[in-house]
Amino acid sequence: MRWSSLEEQQPRLASMGRQRLIGPGVVLVVTIRRDGTPRLSPVEPFLLDGELWLSMMPTSWKAADLDRDPRVLVHSVITSRDGAEGEFKVRGVVRDQPDPEVQRRYAEAVAGALGWSPEPGRFRLFAVDVLGISVIRYDSSTGDQFVTRWPTGGEFVRRGTSATTLGPPSPAADLLVVPGH
Repeated sequence: MRWSSLEEQQPRLASMGRQRLIGPGVVLVVTIRRDGTPRLSPVEPFLLDGELWLSMMPTSWKAADLDRDPRVLVHSVITSRDGAEGEFKVRGVVRDQPDPEVQRRYAEAVAGALGWSPEPGRFRLFAVDVLGISVIRYDSSTGDQFVTRWPTGGEFVRRGTSATTLGPPSPAADLLVVPGH
């Protein structure tokens, strides 16, 4: 699914995604190496034309990983120990976008928004088809863990029972729009 579909179906979740993924200007991307082990790399994400885009150097190992296996995990950066800001994770598959016109529009938009100028044809551009999203955040005052999984899994809270232990999941409502409500 395109990012724009997420915005239409789950606007609060998409808004948090914009804040946590796009706001900092960098995400962590996990690809799968030739030997099956994960590769973790920083990438600058960008939203354009209803798509979540990842651009990479054309000869990077992560781009080669995606050529071989298009599965990807896009993870927000975490900047504190307490977890209150939340982790935002996108599971998906990428589509390579070699079209020079799309790359030109992307480069112009990035130059206007981020102040650096990628040269069309001199970078790899991938659109992320979203398969699923997970959000995990903690309330530092209670130790409670709030979890959102979309499109399957719903929302729940696990109450903190000690500094390192959580209770069983209980239903919660925070980010998701429930159809008919």
